[in-house]
Amino acid sequence: MGGVMERMNRMKDPICIIFVQLFAMGMLLLSKISLNQGMFVFTLLAYRNFVGFIFLIPFSLYFERDLRNKLSWKAIFWIFITALLWIPVALGLYYYGLRDTTATYSSNFLNLIPIGTFIFAVIFRLEKLELRKTSGKVKLGGTLLCVAGAMVLSLYKGKTFHIWSSHKNHVNTTVLVKKKHNWTRGTLFLIASCLGYSFWFLAQAKLSTVFQAKYSATMLVGLFGGLQSLIVGISINREKSTWKLGWNLQLLTIFYSGMLSTGATFCLLSYVIARRGPTYPSMFNPLAITFTMIIESLFMGQELSIGSLLGMVMIIGGLYAFLWGKGKEAVKASEDKDVCPNIKKSSMEEQVSSGETRVSSSSNIGPQSIVLNEIKASS
Repeated sequence: MGGVMERMNRMKDPICIIFVQLFAMGMLLLSKISLNQGMFVFTLLAYRNFVGFIFLIPFSLYFERDLRNKLSWKAIFWIFITALLWIPVALGLYYYGLRDTTATYSSNFLNLIPIGTFIFAVIFRLEKLELRKTSGKVKLGGTLLCVAGAMVLSLYKGKTFHIWSSHKNHVNTTVLVKKKHNWTRGTLFLIASCLGYSFWFLAQAKLSTVFQAKYSATMLVGLFGGLQSLIVGISINREKSTWKLGWNLQLLTIFYSGMLSTGATFCLLSYVIARRGPTYPSMFNPLAITFTMIIESLFMGQELSIGSLLGMVMIIGGLYAFLWGKGKEAVKASEDKDVCPNIKKSSMEEQVSSGETRVSSSSNIGPQSIVLNEIKASS
């Protein structure tokens, strides 16, 4: 009985992440259809984030009642910057890119976000490249492979096909409203979105140092981002019909994106990251691409190409290599962190037992222990 419960407990984490990927797939497909039907990008952004804000209010009130008192003007400033980079910039550009391309094509660019974040972190000296170590070399190789995959995805198409050949005869009868794609413009939007996401992660790292209430921070980022999107959207399009909602697919897209893609996804990711660490959820990212590709081809008649599949495989392979290198570095850093307190404790115990007040000879064990752990980690 205990073994069964243990296995069920272990299965909770992958099940949660699979739901996260399913939510992401649903958001991509619903957003693609709504945008093709003429929905204004900033209408979707504003209403989606207001729904996410309302969804997260109970979690903030229940889990972080005390931490809200620590909200300072500095924290508010970084919440504003984080919201601006994430919602109007990164998500806004992504939706424009999604509108001009396909859901499968645009989802591949989401896997480039960790790579872009890593590159800018190295440029701003927030992270070291560590080329002398195997993990550093693998990270660099994964980064280059992802960039090469993105170039193949953007520049090479090759032969096109459908998963089921029958779709060639009745593609126009699908639920997807056909819209002429602008691949060049869409790709530029998606690349700019990845850059926006990369800077957002850097700003989010800063926000986490000045305000540790993750539910409250995400809730306030949703509020600020919704207001920012509303202001930008009204400055672009003030027609009342643009902002009016009816009982249609667009309303479903807004509530789905706000409640599941923002609120529920955040809660599930927080739960899994607390149990497995930040790298674990990223390992499942290719699932969203696979799910989206299959559904879009089967039910929306979207054709696939050799170039898109080749680029997708290269990006996924590069991402896994990059995450492997990051994981090795995280394990090494954790081991070094655990070794240092043990060294100090051992040294103090020997000093007390010998009655000496000066530094004892056992302190020489420290560097040897660290080197030994480095050898164990590398092996």
